[in-house]
Amino acid sequence: MKRLTVALIALAIVSPSLTPPAAGQQRSAAEDATGQQERYDYWKFNREMISRGQQAIFMCNGLFTSNRTLEQAFAQELAFLPEPVGTPEGGDYVIDWDRRAVAIGDDQYVPTMRAAFREGIGCIILAPDQTFDDLDGLPELELPPLQGDPASIVWPDGDMTGEISVPSGIDAAALQAASDWAFQRESEYQDTLSLLIVHDGRIIHERYAPGVDMRTRTRTWSTAKSIGVTLIGMLVDQGSLDLDAPLPFDWLPEARGDDPRRSITLRHLLNMSSGLEVIDNSGLEYAIGSGMSYWAGASSVAHARSQGLIREPGTNWDYENYDTLLAVYAMKLVIGDEKEYLEFPRRALLDKIGMRNTLLSTDRFGDFILSSQVYTNARDLARFGLLYMNGGVWNGERLISEAWIDFVRTPAPATAERGNMYGGQFWLVPDNIDYVPKDAYSTAGNRGQYVVIVPSHDLVIVRRGLDWGRQGFNRWEMTREVLKAFETTEAGH
Repeated sequence: MKRLTVALIALAIVSPSLTPPAAGQQRSAAEDATGQQERYDYWKFNREMISRGQQAIFMCNGLFTSNRTLEQAFAQELAFLPEPVGTPEGGDYVIDWDRRAVAIGDDQYVPTMRAAFREGIGCIILAPDQTFDDLDGLPELELPPLQGDPASIVWPDGDMTGEISVPSGIDAAALQAASDWAFQRESEYQDTLSLLIVHDGRIIHERYAPGVDMRTRTRTWSTAKSIGVTLIGMLVDQGSLDLDAPLPFDWLPEARGDDPRRSITLRHLLNMSSGLEVIDNSGLEYAIGSGMSYWAGASSVAHARSQGLIREPGTNWDYENYDTLLAVYAMKLVIGDEKEYLEFPRRALLDKIGMRNTLLSTDRFGDFILSSQVYTNARDLARFGLLYMNGGVWNGERLISEAWIDFVRTPAPATAERGNMYGGQFWLVPDNIDYVPKDAYSTAGNRGQYVVIVPSHDLVIVRRGLDWGRQGFNRWEMTREVLKAFETTEAGH
Protein backbone atom coordinates (compact mmCIF):
# COMPACT_ATOMS: atom_id res chain seq x y z
CA MET A 1 0.00 0.00 0.00
CA LYS A 2 2.88 2.33 0.84
CA ARG A 3 4.47 1.84 -2.59
CA LEU A 4 1.11 2.38 -4.33
CA THR A 5 0.60 5.65 -2.46
CA VAL A 6 4.05 6.87 -3.52
CA ALA A 7 3.35 5.81 -7.08
CA LEU A 8 0.20 7.91 -7.16
CA ILE A 9 2.04 10.87 -5.62
CA ALA A 10 4.78 10.56 -8.25
CA LEU A 11 2.19 10.32 -11.02
CA ALA A 12 0.52 13.48 -9.81
CA ILE A 13 3.85 15.30 -9.73
CA VAL A 14 5.28 14.24 -13.07
CA SER A 15 2.03 14.05 -15.02
CA PRO A 16 -0.11 17.04 -14.06
CA SER A 17 -2.01 16.71 -17.34
CA LEU A 18 -3.51 13.46 -16.05
CA THR A 19 -5.39 15.36 -13.33
CA PRO A 20 -8.76 16.75 -14.52
CA PRO A 21 -9.04 20.57 -14.28
CA ALA A 22 -10.74 21.91 -11.18
CA ALA A 23 -14.36 22.99 -11.45
CA GLY A 24 -14.59 26.39 -13.10
CA GLN A 25 -11.00 26.26 -14.34
CA GLN A 26 -10.65 27.96 -17.71
CA ARG A 27 -10.35 25.50 -20.55
CA SER A 28 -7.68 25.73 -23.22
CA ALA A 29 -8.49 27.22 -26.61
CA ALA A 30 -8.26 23.76 -28.17
CA GLU A 31 -10.75 22.37 -25.70
CA ASP A 32 -13.12 25.30 -26.21
CA ALA A 33 -13.13 24.73 -29.96
CA THR A 34 -13.27 20.92 -30.08
CA GLY A 35 -14.25 19.63 -26.67
CA GLN A 36 -11.06 17.58 -26.64
CA GLN A 37 -8.58 17.50 -23.74
CA GLU A 38 -4.92 16.50 -23.79
CA ARG A 39 -4.84 13.98 -20.97
CA TYR A 40 -2.67 11.22 -22.38
CA ASP A 41 0.89 10.96 -21.02
CA TYR A 42 2.89 10.80 -24.24
CA TRP A 43 6.06 10.19 -22.28
CA LYS A 44 4.91 7.12 -20.33
CA PHE A 45 7.27 4.73 -22.15
CA ASN A 46 10.18 7.12 -21.55
CA ARG A 47 9.22 7.22 -17.87
CA GLU A 48 9.23 3.43 -17.67
CA MET A 49 12.62 3.24 -19.41
CA ILE A 50 14.01 5.86 -17.02
CA SER A 51 12.54 4.03 -14.02
CA ARG A 52 14.40 0.91 -15.09
CA GLY A 53 17.53 2.93 -15.65
CA GLN A 54 17.23 4.37 -12.15
CA GLN A 55 16.96 0.88 -10.70
CA ALA A 56 19.98 -0.21 -12.73
CA ILE A 57 22.09 2.67 -11.37
CA PHE A 58 20.79 2.33 -7.80
CA MET A 59 21.38 -1.44 -7.71
CA CYS A 60 24.76 -1.25 -9.41
CA ASN A 61 26.07 1.47 -7.12
CA GLY A 62 24.45 -0.08 -4.07
CA LEU A 63 26.16 -3.41 -4.68
CA PHE A 64 29.49 -2.41 -6.20
CA THR A 65 30.15 1.19 -5.09
CA SER A 66 28.56 1.10 -1.61
CA ASN A 67 29.29 -2.63 -1.08
CA ARG A 68 25.82 -3.16 0.36
CA THR A 69 23.81 -6.36 0.19
CA LEU A 70 21.01 -6.95 -2.26
CA GLU A 71 18.58 -6.91 0.66
CA GLN A 72 19.88 -3.49 1.77
CA ALA A 73 19.64 -2.14 -1.77
CA PHE A 74 16.00 -3.15 -2.08
CA ALA A 75 15.13 -1.89 1.41
CA GLN A 76 16.76 1.54 1.07
CA GLU A 77 18.30 2.50 -2.29
CA LEU A 78 15.28 1.26 -4.24
CA ALA A 79 12.70 2.64 -1.80
CA PHE A 80 12.88 5.79 -3.92
CA LEU A 81 11.16 3.93 -6.76
CA PRO A 82 7.38 3.43 -6.61
CA GLU A 83 7.51 -0.05 -8.15
CA PRO A 84 10.99 -1.59 -8.37
CA VAL A 85 11.43 -4.62 -10.57
CA GLY A 86 11.68 -7.84 -8.56
CA THR A 87 12.62 -8.50 -4.95
CA PRO A 88 15.84 -9.59 -3.21
CA GLU A 89 14.77 -13.15 -3.92
CA GLY A 90 14.75 -12.57 -7.67
CA GLY A 91 12.78 -11.12 -10.54
CA ASP A 92 13.15 -9.67 -14.00
CA TYR A 93 16.74 -8.54 -13.49
CA VAL A 94 20.26 -9.91 -13.95
CA ILE A 95 23.32 -9.28 -11.78
CA ASP A 96 26.67 -10.07 -13.37
CA TRP A 97 28.85 -10.27 -10.27
CA ASP A 98 32.08 -10.86 -12.21
CA ARG A 99 31.62 -7.81 -14.46
CA ARG A 100 29.99 -5.77 -11.66
CA ALA A 101 26.99 -4.95 -13.80
CA VAL A 102 23.20 -5.22 -13.65
CA ALA A 103 20.39 -5.41 -16.20
CA ILE A 104 16.78 -4.49 -15.40
CA GLY A 105 13.71 -5.71 -17.29
CA ASP A 106 13.24 -7.69 -20.46
CA ASP A 107 10.12 -7.18 -22.54
CA GLN A 108 9.21 -6.09 -26.05
CA TYR A 109 7.85 -2.64 -25.11
CA VAL A 110 10.44 -1.13 -22.75
CA PRO A 111 14.17 -1.70 -23.33
CA THR A 112 16.36 -3.52 -20.85
CA MET A 113 18.46 -0.96 -18.99
CA ARG A 114 21.99 -1.80 -17.87
CA ALA A 115 24.59 -0.20 -15.62
CA ALA A 116 28.16 -1.22 -14.89
CA PHE A 117 30.78 -0.27 -12.31
CA ARG A 118 33.90 1.37 -13.70
CA GLU A 119 37.08 1.71 -11.70
CA GLY A 120 37.58 5.14 -10.17
CA ILE A 121 34.22 6.39 -11.45
CA GLY A 122 31.37 4.26 -10.11
CA CYS A 123 28.45 2.94 -12.12
CA ILE A 124 27.63 4.20 -15.60
CA ILE A 125 24.29 3.78 -17.32
CA LEU A 126 24.38 2.26 -20.80
CA ALA A 127 22.24 3.25 -23.75
CA PRO A 128 19.17 1.08 -24.41
CA ASP A 129 20.83 -0.53 -27.43
CA GLN A 130 24.01 -1.48 -25.54
CA THR A 131 24.73 -4.79 -23.80
CA PHE A 132 27.32 -6.16 -21.40
CA ASP A 133 29.53 -6.76 -24.46
CA ASP A 134 29.98 -2.97 -24.67
CA LEU A 135 31.43 -2.51 -21.17
CA ASP A 136 35.05 -2.29 -22.27
CA GLY A 137 34.30 0.91 -24.17
CA LEU A 138 33.09 2.77 -21.08
CA PRO A 139 35.31 5.35 -19.33
CA GLU A 140 37.58 4.40 -16.43
CA LEU A 141 39.86 6.45 -14.19
CA GLU A 142 43.24 4.75 -14.04
CA LEU A 143 44.81 6.76 -11.24
CA PRO A 144 46.51 5.02 -8.28
CA PRO A 145 44.79 5.50 -4.94
CA LEU A 146 46.06 8.17 -2.59
CA GLN A 147 49.06 6.81 -0.67
CA GLY A 148 48.95 5.94 3.00
CA ASP A 149 46.61 4.08 5.31
CA PRO A 150 43.89 6.48 6.47
CA ALA A 151 43.55 4.53 9.72
CA SER A 152 47.06 5.64 10.69
CA ILE A 153 46.74 9.24 9.45
CA VAL A 154 45.36 11.83 11.84
CA TRP A 155 42.01 13.43 11.08
CA PRO A 156 41.11 15.31 8.90
CA ASP A 157 43.67 14.05 6.36
CA GLY A 158 43.00 10.52 7.60
CA ASP A 159 40.57 8.70 9.85
CA MET A 160 42.58 8.43 13.08
CA THR A 161 40.62 10.44 15.63
CA GLY A 162 41.19 8.77 18.98
CA GLU A 163 38.16 8.69 21.24
CA ILE A 164 35.44 11.02 19.98
CA SER A 165 34.15 13.13 22.85
CA VAL A 166 32.25 16.36 23.46
CA PRO A 167 34.56 19.20 24.58
CA SER A 168 33.90 21.00 27.82
CA GLY A 169 31.56 23.94 27.45
CA ILE A 170 29.36 22.12 24.93
CA ASP A 171 26.17 20.54 26.28
CA ALA A 172 26.59 16.81 25.59
CA ALA A 173 22.96 16.06 26.43
CA ALA A 174 21.75 18.72 24.01
CA LEU A 175 24.06 17.35 21.31
CA GLN A 176 22.69 13.85 21.84
CA ALA A 177 19.17 15.24 21.70
CA ALA A 178 19.97 16.87 18.36
CA SER A 179 21.29 13.53 17.13
CA ASP A 180 18.12 11.79 18.26
CA TRP A 181 16.10 14.50 16.50
CA ALA A 182 17.89 13.61 13.25
CA PHE A 183 17.55 9.84 13.59
CA GLN A 184 14.23 9.33 15.35
CA ARG A 185 11.96 10.75 12.67
CA GLU A 186 8.21 10.85 12.95
CA SER A 187 7.97 10.64 9.16
CA GLU A 188 8.27 7.15 7.73
CA TYR A 189 9.77 8.72 4.60
CA GLN A 190 12.88 10.11 6.33
CA ASP A 191 15.64 7.56 6.74
CA THR A 192 18.80 9.02 8.33
CA LEU A 193 21.96 7.04 7.57
CA SER A 194 24.57 9.18 9.31
CA LEU A 195 25.16 12.35 11.27
CA LEU A 196 28.61 13.85 11.73
CA ILE A 197 29.33 17.09 13.60
CA VAL A 198 32.71 18.85 13.43
CA HIS A 199 33.56 21.75 15.73
CA ASP A 200 36.86 23.63 15.64
CA GLY A 201 38.15 20.98 13.22
CA ARG A 202 37.38 18.06 15.57
CA ILE A 203 34.72 15.41 15.18
CA ILE A 204 32.58 15.80 18.29
CA HIS A 205 29.71 13.52 17.26
CA GLU A 206 29.46 10.67 14.77
CA ARG A 207 26.54 8.30 14.43
CA TYR A 208 25.45 5.73 11.86
CA ALA A 209 22.31 3.71 11.25
CA PRO A 210 22.51 -0.10 11.41
CA GLY A 211 24.24 -1.50 8.34
CA VAL A 212 26.13 1.75 7.70
CA ASP A 213 29.61 2.80 8.82
CA MET A 214 32.16 5.50 8.07
CA ARG A 215 33.20 3.72 4.85
CA THR A 216 29.69 3.44 3.35
CA ARG A 217 29.34 5.43 0.13
CA THR A 218 25.95 6.67 -0.99
CA ARG A 219 24.80 9.01 -3.73
CA THR A 220 25.11 12.74 -3.03
CA TRP A 221 22.45 13.75 -5.52
CA SER A 222 22.65 17.55 -5.86
CA THR A 223 25.26 18.00 -3.15
CA ALA A 224 27.46 17.12 -6.12
CA LYS A 225 26.74 20.59 -7.49
CA SER A 226 28.68 22.17 -4.62
CA ILE A 227 31.64 19.89 -5.33
CA GLY A 228 31.41 20.84 -9.00
CA VAL A 229 31.36 24.58 -8.29
CA THR A 230 34.48 24.16 -6.16
CA LEU A 231 36.37 22.63 -9.08
CA ILE A 232 35.07 25.34 -11.40
CA GLY A 233 36.15 27.97 -8.87
CA MET A 234 39.71 26.66 -8.99
CA LEU A 235 39.78 27.32 -12.72
CA VAL A 236 38.30 30.78 -12.26
CA ASP A 237 40.96 31.52 -9.62
CA GLN A 238 43.61 30.43 -12.14
CA GLY A 239 42.16 32.66 -14.85
CA SER A 240 41.16 29.74 -17.10
CA LEU A 241 37.47 30.60 -16.73
CA ASP A 242 35.73 33.93 -16.26
CA LEU A 243 32.44 34.34 -14.41
CA ASP A 244 31.22 37.06 -16.75
CA ALA A 245 32.71 36.10 -20.12
CA PRO A 246 30.86 34.25 -22.91
CA LEU A 247 30.81 30.49 -22.43
CA PRO A 248 33.53 28.56 -24.30
CA PHE A 249 31.24 26.39 -26.42
CA ASP A 250 28.80 26.58 -29.33
CA TRP A 251 25.06 26.17 -28.87
CA LEU A 252 22.87 23.67 -30.69
CA PRO A 253 21.34 23.86 -33.17
CA GLU A 254 23.62 26.38 -34.78
CA ALA A 255 21.77 29.67 -35.05
CA ARG A 256 21.54 31.73 -38.20
CA GLY A 257 22.87 35.12 -37.25
CA ASP A 258 23.34 36.22 -33.66
CA ASP A 259 22.46 33.57 -31.07
CA PRO A 260 20.93 35.24 -27.98
CA ARG A 261 22.26 32.36 -25.87
CA ARG A 262 25.73 33.83 -26.25
CA SER A 263 24.74 36.35 -23.60
CA ILE A 264 24.62 33.56 -20.98
CA THR A 265 27.67 33.61 -18.72
CA LEU A 266 29.14 31.19 -16.21
CA ARG A 267 27.73 33.35 -13.42
CA HIS A 268 24.23 32.91 -14.82
CA LEU A 269 24.64 29.13 -14.92
CA LEU A 270 26.00 28.87 -11.38
CA ASN A 271 23.25 31.15 -10.08
CA MET A 272 20.61 28.92 -11.75
CA SER A 273 19.52 31.95 -13.74
CA SER A 274 20.46 31.07 -17.32
CA GLY A 275 17.07 31.96 -18.81
CA LEU A 276 17.06 28.70 -20.78
CA GLU A 277 13.89 26.69 -21.28
CA VAL A 278 13.05 24.77 -18.12
CA ILE A 279 12.87 20.98 -18.41
CA ASP A 280 13.57 19.41 -15.04
CA ASN A 281 10.99 21.48 -13.17
CA SER A 282 8.20 21.24 -15.72
CA GLY A 283 7.09 17.71 -14.82
CA LEU A 284 9.46 16.08 -17.29
CA GLU A 285 12.56 15.42 -15.19
CA TYR A 286 11.87 11.69 -15.31
CA ALA A 287 10.80 11.66 -18.94
CA ILE A 288 13.24 13.82 -20.92
CA GLY A 289 15.79 16.46 -19.91
CA SER A 290 18.69 15.54 -17.67
CA GLY A 291 16.88 12.34 -16.71
CA MET A 292 17.88 10.94 -20.10
CA SER A 293 21.56 11.29 -19.24
CA TYR A 294 21.20 10.29 -15.58
CA TRP A 295 19.19 7.14 -16.27
CA ALA A 296 19.05 6.33 -20.00
CA GLY A 297 22.56 6.71 -21.45
CA ALA A 298 22.10 9.97 -23.36
CA SER A 299 24.84 12.60 -23.44
CA SER A 300 24.80 14.90 -20.41
CA VAL A 301 25.72 17.94 -22.53
CA ALA A 302 24.30 17.56 -26.06
CA HIS A 303 20.66 18.22 -25.16
CA ALA A 304 21.66 20.86 -22.61
CA ARG A 305 23.22 22.87 -25.44
CA SER A 306 19.96 22.63 -27.41
CA GLN A 307 17.69 24.49 -24.99
CA GLY A 308 16.13 27.71 -26.21
CA LEU A 309 16.43 31.02 -24.38
CA ILE A 310 13.03 32.09 -22.99
CA ARG A 311 14.06 34.82 -20.51
CA GLU A 312 16.79 37.39 -20.20
CA PRO A 313 19.74 35.71 -18.43
CA GLY A 314 20.05 36.65 -14.79
CA THR A 315 16.45 37.77 -14.33
CA ASN A 316 14.71 34.55 -13.28
CA TRP A 317 15.78 31.77 -10.90
CA ASP A 318 14.84 28.19 -11.71
CA TYR A 319 16.60 25.12 -10.38
CA GLU A 320 17.76 23.24 -13.45
CA ASN A 321 20.31 20.43 -13.71
CA TYR A 322 21.26 21.51 -17.20
CA ASP A 323 22.64 24.82 -15.89
CA THR A 324 25.13 22.87 -13.77
CA LEU A 325 25.97 20.43 -16.57
CA LEU A 326 26.70 23.30 -18.96
CA ALA A 327 29.06 24.85 -16.41
CA VAL A 328 30.83 21.50 -16.02
CA TYR A 329 31.11 21.25 -19.80
CA ALA A 330 32.81 24.65 -19.84
CA MET A 331 35.26 23.27 -17.26
CA LYS A 332 35.99 20.31 -19.53
CA LEU A 333 36.69 22.49 -22.53
CA VAL A 334 39.16 24.77 -20.80
CA ILE A 335 41.03 21.77 -19.39
CA GLY A 336 41.21 20.38 -22.90
CA ASP A 337 42.81 16.97 -22.51
CA GLU A 338 40.40 14.07 -21.78
CA LYS A 339 42.78 12.28 -19.42
CA GLU A 340 43.62 15.47 -17.55
CA TYR A 341 39.91 16.24 -17.27
CA LEU A 342 39.13 12.85 -15.70
CA GLU A 343 42.02 13.21 -13.27
CA PHE A 344 41.41 16.86 -12.40
CA PRO A 345 38.96 16.35 -9.48
CA ARG A 346 41.28 13.85 -7.81
CA ARG A 347 44.46 15.83 -8.30
CA ALA A 348 43.07 19.31 -7.58
CA LEU A 349 40.63 18.59 -4.75
CA LEU A 350 39.87 15.09 -3.52
CA ASP A 351 43.42 13.89 -2.91
CA LYS A 352 44.43 17.25 -1.49
CA ILE A 353 41.96 17.01 1.40
CA GLY A 354 41.88 13.24 1.92
CA MET A 355 38.55 12.48 0.20
CA ARG A 356 39.66 8.90 -0.53
CA ASN A 357 36.19 7.40 -0.61
CA THR A 358 34.65 9.76 -3.16
CA LEU A 359 33.85 8.75 -6.73
CA LEU A 360 32.75 11.31 -9.33
CA SER A 361 30.78 9.48 -11.98
CA THR A 362 30.53 10.28 -15.67
CA ASP A 363 28.13 9.48 -18.46
CA ARG A 364 29.24 6.93 -21.04
CA PHE A 365 30.85 9.74 -23.05
CA GLY A 366 33.22 10.61 -20.20
CA ASP A 367 31.49 13.82 -19.07
CA PHE A 368 31.20 14.27 -15.30
CA ILE A 369 27.59 14.35 -14.09
CA LEU A 370 28.41 16.81 -11.33
CA SER A 371 24.80 17.85 -10.97
CA SER A 372 24.07 14.64 -9.06
CA GLN A 373 26.17 11.54 -9.69
CA VAL A 374 28.79 11.47 -6.92
CA TYR A 375 29.19 8.68 -4.36
CA THR A 376 30.86 9.38 -1.04
CA ASN A 377 30.63 8.97 2.74
CA ALA A 378 29.95 11.29 5.68
CA ARG A 379 33.60 11.83 6.62
CA ASP A 380 34.60 12.88 3.12
CA LEU A 381 31.75 15.38 3.02
CA ALA A 382 32.88 16.69 6.42
CA ARG A 383 36.33 17.24 4.94
CA PHE A 384 34.73 19.13 2.06
CA GLY A 385 32.83 21.30 4.52
CA LEU A 386 36.01 21.92 6.50
CA LEU A 387 37.74 23.26 3.40
CA TYR A 388 35.11 26.01 3.26
CA MET A 389 35.11 26.41 7.05
CA ASN A 390 38.88 27.03 6.83
CA GLY A 391 38.48 29.73 4.19
CA GLY A 392 39.66 27.57 1.28
CA VAL A 393 43.01 26.61 2.87
CA TRP A 394 44.14 23.04 3.60
CA ASN A 395 47.42 22.25 5.37
CA GLY A 396 48.67 25.75 4.56
CA GLU A 397 47.86 25.47 0.85
CA ARG A 398 45.15 27.68 -0.62
CA LEU A 399 42.88 25.57 -2.81
CA ILE A 400 40.06 28.06 -3.39
CA SER A 401 40.11 31.80 -2.97
CA GLU A 402 38.16 33.76 -0.39
CA ALA A 403 36.65 35.64 -3.32
CA TRP A 404 35.21 32.40 -4.66
CA ILE A 405 33.76 31.49 -1.27
CA ASP A 406 32.18 34.94 -1.17
CA PHE A 407 30.65 34.28 -4.59
CA VAL A 408 29.04 30.95 -3.68
CA ARG A 409 27.64 32.54 -0.47
CA THR A 410 26.23 35.64 -2.17
CA PRO A 411 22.51 35.45 -3.04
CA ALA A 412 21.82 35.12 -6.74
CA PRO A 413 20.17 38.42 -7.77
CA ALA A 414 17.19 36.60 -9.25
CA THR A 415 16.37 35.08 -5.83
CA ALA A 416 15.62 38.42 -4.16
CA GLU A 417 11.87 37.90 -4.38
CA ARG A 418 12.25 34.28 -3.22
CA GLY A 419 14.05 35.12 0.02
CA ASN A 420 17.68 35.15 -1.15
CA MET A 421 17.93 31.43 -0.50
CA TYR A 422 20.45 30.45 -3.21
CA GLY A 423 23.97 31.53 -4.10
CA GLY A 424 26.40 29.82 -6.45
CA GLN A 425 25.45 26.12 -6.30
CA PHE A 426 25.13 26.43 -2.50
CA TRP A 427 21.94 27.10 -0.52
CA LEU A 428 21.66 30.04 1.86
CA VAL A 429 19.53 30.72 4.94
CA PRO A 430 16.27 32.21 3.60
CA ASP A 431 15.30 35.68 4.73
CA ASN A 432 12.29 34.38 6.67
CA ILE A 433 14.33 32.02 8.88
CA ASP A 434 15.67 33.66 12.03
CA TYR A 435 16.53 30.66 14.21
CA VAL A 436 19.96 29.93 12.68
CA PRO A 437 22.84 32.35 11.98
CA LYS A 438 22.59 34.14 8.65
CA ASP A 439 26.18 33.24 7.80
CA ALA A 440 25.26 29.54 7.53
CA TYR A 441 25.14 27.96 4.09
CA SER A 442 24.80 24.41 2.84
CA THR A 443 24.88 21.85 0.11
CA ALA A 444 21.62 20.04 -0.54
CA GLY A 445 20.77 16.83 -2.34
CA ASN A 446 17.71 14.71 -2.92
CA ARG A 447 16.95 12.04 -0.30
CA GLY A 448 18.42 14.24 2.43
CA GLN A 449 22.11 14.93 1.64
CA TYR A 450 23.35 17.99 3.52
CA VAL A 451 26.63 19.62 4.46
CA VAL A 452 25.87 22.67 6.61
CA ILE A 453 28.67 25.17 7.29
CA VAL A 454 28.24 27.69 10.12
CA PRO A 455 31.31 29.97 10.18
CA SER A 456 30.21 31.94 13.25
CA HIS A 457 30.28 28.71 15.30
CA ASP A 458 33.22 27.00 13.52
CA LEU A 459 30.79 24.20 12.80
CA VAL A 460 30.24 21.66 10.03
CA ILE A 461 27.24 19.32 10.12
CA VAL A 462 26.83 16.40 7.71
CA ARG A 463 23.58 14.50 7.43
CA ARG A 464 23.20 11.62 4.98
CA GLY A 465 19.91 9.94 4.24
CA LEU A 466 18.05 7.61 1.95
CA ASP A 467 14.76 9.45 2.30
CA TRP A 468 11.97 8.71 -0.15
CA GLY A 469 8.37 9.58 -0.92
CA ARG A 470 7.40 12.89 0.65
CA GLN A 471 10.86 13.36 2.24
CA GLY A 472 10.99 16.86 3.75
CA PHE A 473 13.96 16.65 6.15
CA ASN A 474 14.71 20.24 7.24
CA ARG A 475 18.44 21.00 7.44
CA TRP A 476 17.92 24.41 9.06
CA GLU A 477 15.83 22.91 11.86
CA MET A 478 18.56 20.30 12.31
CA THR A 479 21.12 23.11 12.56
CA ARG A 480 18.95 24.82 15.16
CA GLU A 481 18.86 21.64 17.25
CA VAL A 482 22.66 21.20 17.08
CA LEU A 483 23.25 24.84 18.02
CA LYS A 484 21.31 24.32 21.25
CA ALA A 485 24.38 22.46 22.54
CA PHE A 486 26.41 25.66 22.17
CA GLU A 487 24.05 27.99 24.02
CA THR A 488 25.85 27.46 27.35
CA THR A 489 29.18 28.35 25.74
CA GLU A 490 27.71 31.50 24.20
CA ALA A 491 26.16 32.53 27.55
CA GLY A 492 29.58 32.16 29.19
CA HIS A 493 31.06 34.68 26.77
